[in-house]
Parts: sequence; structure tokens; C-alpha cells
Amino acid sequence: MSAASKVAQGASGSPAAGGGFDIVKMLLEGRAFFALVVIVIVFSILSPVYFSTANFLVMASHVAIYGLLAIGMLLVILTGCIDLSVGSTLGLCGVVAGALMQGVTLKIFGSVLYPSVWVVVLLTCALGAFVGAVNGVLIAYLKVPAFVATLGVLYVARGVALLMTNGLTYNDLGGKAELGNTGFNWLGFNTLFNVPIGVVVMAVVAIIATILLNRTALGRWIYSTGGNARAADLSGVPVKYTTITVYVLSGVCAAIAGLVLSSQLTSAGPTAGVTYELTAIAAVVVGGAALTGGRGNVRGTLLGAFVIGFLSDGLVIIGVSAYWQTVFTGAVIVLAVLLNSIQYSKRPKNAPAASNAAGAPTLPQKEPAAKLN
Repeated sequence: MSAASKVAQGASGSPAAGGGFDIVKMLLEGRAFFALVVIVIVFSILSPVYFSTANFLVMASHVAIYGLLAIGMLLVILTGCIDLSVGSTLGLCGVVAGALMQGVTLKIFGSVLYPSVWVVVLLTCALGAFVGAVNGVLIAYLKVPAFVATLGVLYVARGVALLMTNGLTYNDLGGKAELGNTGFNWLGFNTLFNVPIGVVVMAVVAIIATILLNRTALGRWIYSTGGNARAADLSGVPVKYTTITVYVLSGVCAAIAGLVLSSQLTSAGPTAGVTYELTAIAAVVVGGAALTGGRGNVRGTLLGAFVIGFLSDGLVIIGVSAYWQTVFTGAVIVLAVLLNSIQYSKRPKNAPAASNAAGAPTLPQKEPAAKLN
């Protein structure tokens, strides 16, 4: 048997001869999809209202929040890092958007400025990018461990949101026509071909993230940084730039999620997004990404978000206490990590590095320099 045949056999988990396939490998790789199917079937049996188009659209609008956070979290986890600040960033960005919609008082001029909705959206996304940049600089340049840096930013962002509102909530964010700031509730209540705008936004962000990971140099840098940051740095990959960029993108995704959530609720509170970072991590891990980095894709992450969202909503529909959702989320994370360990432990050590990431593009190999005679 040739070396190429051995590698192919190791990557497949079973010999190709006879057209056989590894059922365990198939179940592990498609576990998010199969779990989603099982959830839909079980809750459809337990509740007659679960399996309906209207309910699926409502649940999808809830999943949009988790999905946006999970896409940003995926980019970070692919580099081998973690972002615990996304929930607080969501809350802070929502509060800032609410404050802008309420009007900005200019004491110098003795007037109140009411920015348009698109200005609010741009400023909120810029704030999310700034929070992400702070995380990235702390980790890439100041060498603060990702867990510690993002945990600190989590508390800072949440504290700033509480200070801005004094613990209160901004209500009635619909705006007024005479002030020219209407349209904020468009993200939360409008539909496109009967699909909630929040879901459409999540789909657009997912498509952009997929193209970024599979069709750009930055995507290759992200996977290679997660696979082996030291080797990537020696190969010329701008590891520090890549680290900061993924945190900026994660912050922008959190800001968009904050806008969608505030629009759905037509209010913005400083406690919004509490523990959402755990839900985002759960979605990424359930989708097949490895917490060590270098493995994962957007498709699996979205499936993971739907698994978490449909499970949580299903428990509410059948009357299970909301407190049990946290228990189930924790159990799902542990089970998903266990399944990841089983799946990736099956990969042989001599398999190509490109197989580390499902669908991950490979870095171009440099030709060795010719020896001088």
C-alpha cells in the first residue's frame, strides 16, 4: 500500500475498498444536523404548536441573536483564542444605540441632537469594533491571556453600560417622524419574503464570513494561526494582525446582535446579553469547531446555533422552567467537547495538516530556494 493510500485511508477512518463507509464518522461529523432533526421531531410530538411555519420563524428570529454572536466567536476560536466579552459588548452596544435614539444633549448649543437610524447603526458597529480592538491589542501585543483579557473587558463593558443607564432601561426606541429618527424597529419587526430581517442579517453575515474564511488570505491566516501560531509566524503569517482582526470582527458581530435584539424588544437594558457568550461558545462547539483552534466552519456553527435556540424555545413551549435551559446548555457544551475529542482523536498523526480544519483552505507552499554552486 502506497503512502498516499495510507493517508487517504486514515483520513476516511476506514478502507475505501468495497465502497464501505464509517457510520460513526458520519454521525460525528453530522451530529449538529442530526441533533437538530431529533429536537424538531421530539418537540413536535410533545407540543402540537411547535411544528408550524409561524413558530419556526419566531424561533429563527431568536436564533439570529445567537447565530450572529456565534459567527464572531467562531472566527476567534479558529485562531485558538476565546472571547468572553461578546455578551457584555452586545449589552453595551444596545445601550449606546438606545441612548442615541433618545437624543444626544449638546449643552454648549443648548439643543438635543437626534441622529438618523443609519448613523446610530454605524456608530454602534464602530463601538463594537473598538471593544474588539481593545481585546486584540491586549492579547496580541501586551501578551495578556485571551481568557483574562476578555473576562476583564466583559466586566468593564457591563459596568459602563450600567453607569450610562444607572441600571435603568431605555424604552420606546421607535423614534418619531418629526425628529427624523424612525425606523429602528425595522430590524426587529419587518420581514423579507416573510422571513424576519434579523434572520436575513444573520444569513448575510454568515455568507460574508464563509467567503472570508474560504476565499481570502485572511481566512488562510486564521486557520493557520489556530493550527500552529508559532509555525504560522515563522512562515510569514501576520499573527498579531490576524488576532486583532478576528476580535474586531467579533465585536462588530456582537454590535449587530445588540442592534437586532434592541430592535426586537424596542428597548435597551444594561443587563442584555448576560451569559450569551456561553451560548455562542456552545453553538460553535456543537457545530464541530475545536476549542484549540484550526478546525471549524460557518455552516456547522449556524447549525449549532439552531440546535441551542430550538432546544431552548422547545423547553419553554412545553412548560419546562427557564432555569433548566442553563443546565441543558452546560450539558450540551460538555457533550459537544467530548464528541469533538472523539472525532479529532481518530485523525492519524501523519495526516496532512490541511485536514485539521473541515473545509479549511491550505496555505500555499513556498518552493525551496535553489542552491548556489
